[in-house]
Amino acid sequence: MSAQPLVFQPAPAAVTPVVADKWPVDAIVALFELPFTELLYRAQQVHREHFNPSEVELATLLSIKTGGCSEDCGYCPQAARYDTGVVAEKILPLDTVLQAAREAKAQGANRFCMGAAWREPKDRDLVKVEEMVREVKALGLETCVTLGMLGQGQAERLRAAGLDYYNHNLDTAPEFYGDVISTREYQDRLDTLGRVRGAGIKVCSGGIVGMGESRLQRAGLIAQLANMDPYPESVPVNNLVQVEGTPLYGTDPIDPLEFVRTVAVARITMPKARVRLSAGRRQMGEAVQALCFVAGANSIFYGEKLLTTGNPEIDADRALLDKLGMRARGTAVDARCEIDS
Repeated sequence: MSAQPLVFQPAPAAVTPVVADKWPVDAIVALFELPFTELLYRAQQVHREHFNPSEVELATLLSIKTGGCSEDCGYCPQAARYDTGVVAEKILPLDTVLQAAREAKAQGANRFCMGAAWREPKDRDLVKVEEMVREVKALGLETCVTLGMLGQGQAERLRAAGLDYYNHNLDTAPEFYGDVISTREYQDRLDTLGRVRGAGIKVCSGGIVGMGESRLQRAGLIAQLANMDPYPESVPVNNLVQVEGTPLYGTDPIDPLEFVRTVAVARITMPKARVRLSAGRRQMGEAVQALCFVAGANSIFYGEKLLTTGNPEIDADRALLDKLGMRARGTAVDARCEIDS
């Protein structure tokens, strides 16, 4: 059967993420402006109410279809319009994906995430992804995919295949979004998240900081996420990895302590979410990562590559967690560290 063109309709009102006033932007700005030690203290209190502070989730990310994307996201080396050295490739064979998933599990990963550089998946592509989800889940791993925008019925198909999480980042605040992306509207992202929620799939959604946004705009991003009903179960916080050839190359980097503040505010406003240190960890160093864990981060992308950019080596991550006395989720820990969630 030939693939039918996707027709995008607004998500039904019943499943569109609801933005309430629980966390107005000015209240989030006030958190950012707390003295640094006070902010971390509050974040650590919230974190300990819901999680074991010595436990971290390990997630591995694999690019199952690299490059050639038609979007113009200013941070992304996979956009076809930018000369970044990334070569467009076809979707990976199932066997290649499963081998990577087995290796990730052997290295201690809890969740296996699969990303494809598409504006939205075509029907023939979704069939292949569904098979990947079923087979990876059969290995005993949590499954997550990020495929771009979803049309009507596509989230339900992924749910039927056994998908646990769908990643679709908001990237930044609505007011700054147009400075970074012009080929997709902010509402498009909210509509896709609404379809994911409506299908009963858990949401993984966060953003990228260090793109030249202001603190007020970082607060605006967190307000969008924290006021969703419910807020995302996973919140990746990415520190922009600048790639030569992209429009954001050369942007002044975010101050490391401001990045830690962002993690802490995410933890306070979304107390039960897994807050993940995602892109940009390699440029942080051990001390900043340690502060992020104190601030409430309890998930990392684990493995030496994130789609097309570098990540700390597995041995380096193991060494850091050992230094900090932290353990991967699901492994044995000292009973004195156990906290009821």
